[in-house]
Amino acid sequence: MRFSAFFFDGASRAFHHRPTFSKLVVILAASGGGLVAYADSKSDHAIESSRVAPKKKVVVLGTGWAGTTFLKNLDSSLYDVQVVSPRNYFTFTPLLPSITCGTVEPRSIVEPIRRIIKKKGGEIKFWEAECFKIDPTSKKIHCRSDIGTNLDGNGEFLLDYDYLVIAIGARANTFNTPGVVEHCHFLKEVEDAQKIRRSVMDCFERASLPNLDAEERKRILHFVIVGGGPSGIEFAAELHDFVTEDLFKLYPMVQDLVKISVIEAGEHILTMFDKRITKFAEEKFQRDGIEVKTGLRVVEVADKNITMTHKSTEKMSVPYGMVVWSTGIGTRPVIMDFMKQIGQVNRRVLATDEWLRVHECNGVYALGDCATISQRKVMEDISAIFKVADKDNSGTLTVKEIQDVLDDICIRYPQVELYLKSKQMSDIVDLIMDSKGDVEKESVELDIEEFKRALANVDSQVKNLPATAQVAAQQGNYLAKCFNKMKDCEESPEGPLRMRESGRHHFRPFRYKHFGQFAPLGGEQTAAQLPGDWISIGHSTQWLWYSVYAS
Repeated sequence: MRFSAFFFDGASRAFHHRPTFSKLVVILAASGGGLVAYADSKSDHAIESSRVAPKKKVVVLGTGWAGTTFLKNLDSSLYDVQVVSPRNYFTFTPLLPSITCGTVEPRSIVEPIRRIIKKKGGEIKFWEAECFKIDPTSKKIHCRSDIGTNLDGNGEFLLDYDYLVIAIGARANTFNTPGVVEHCHFLKEVEDAQKIRRSVMDCFERASLPNLDAEERKRILHFVIVGGGPSGIEFAAELHDFVTEDLFKLYPMVQDLVKISVIEAGEHILTMFDKRITKFAEEKFQRDGIEVKTGLRVVEVADKNITMTHKSTEKMSVPYGMVVWSTGIGTRPVIMDFMKQIGQVNRRVLATDEWLRVHECNGVYALGDCATISQRKVMEDISAIFKVADKDNSGTLTVKEIQDVLDDICIRYPQVELYLKSKQMSDIVDLIMDSKGDVEKESVELDIEEFKRALANVDSQVKNLPATAQVAAQQGNYLAKCFNKMKDCEESPEGPLRMRESGRHHFRPFRYKHFGQFAPLGGEQTAAQLPGDWISIGHSTQWLWYSVYAS
């Protein structure tokens, strides 16, 4: 008992003098002379760690260019990151047309998302499911998986978020044309490209069957591409090469019956490119025997015929064997429902500000094809800009006062810089001097009305960004950098002056930098439009395109 008393006394002193022991239980078994001691302790470090605020939850919807680039550049150690997408891989979409004809195999243009996550080394969770509803009020998203089911058997689950990054892309735009969904192929996913490849082969096999007349064989071998944009034109070029270089050797009996047609509602194909590229593409297609029909609008697609209208003629019906629909992007149902919730009705895509934040939606960001930036106009803030620049409240602006806020104005409103460049002016002072006439720079003073007149036309340079992989990737990279330095920039903002409020914006707004665009035209020839109005067309450009893919 003396030993037991001695141990208990020692343990008591340890408890009082060593705060690391939060709980100590001593059990004495006197009758057997035995002793058992149990201690449950927490170190100072553990107690301190328990007080650390939990990481903010970042939920990323989509594994396309925007979502994947965001993931690759995000410091995942700063957040609890979860990714939701029905597609567990990233696709290099510019090469989808090459999949349709076997030029490139599908495995060459995909990368598993779990491999990307593994390379990050962070605890990023991935759920192969589809988000079918966004609840911005409670900050939850509703998801559904087709692979596994929950206890209710419907595969649905909820995820909470602090920050939601919407990057789910868009679907093909059918313009509600009857028969398109039932009878046409699309070219948005790897599965689409594989279906097209099988369909092309099926057309040649069916056309080779006996007991078919020549007209039926011609119909089966008429391949129609609706849409004269980059995807449609590249597919037409790939299909022509595939047919002439490979299939004619396998099916020599039907080679004179094959026809490829491109239908475009506008007056020319590839209208987003320089006119020199458009002209070259149209002339090359004519030489290759690819029929280009412009000024035609498809109004119906039936089982074996496609009906079109022209402004100068009545409806015309053309028989076909296969149709590929490539007419731009449409809105996904979950985005349409979300836009109704937040008051963005009658829109095609989500509207965000220059920091990719969805309007009137705290903690929600949207990027890529499902969103567009609503650039703030100078004339909407002209009075606030004047007030910020007029530091002495004199009611007029001097050249020095304008120069003091010039950088902030150009950062906040990029259209100012674009307008100055279009007018071959070095800065906004030149624009003001131009509006004032022959006046000495030092003596210039502007009141609010003169300031408005000087900047009246700068908003003409506000343009929507194209729905391209290049834009989506840059937006993903930009947003990841913002997330990585969010805490630092809250304490030390790096953005431009706020014109309607005090202080500065936390970050500089997103600024797209155009690196050029390519249009493969078949026959080992590609057209490229690069910065500086540099146009390159030919075989050498094709190898430049290959090098971009290889990188």
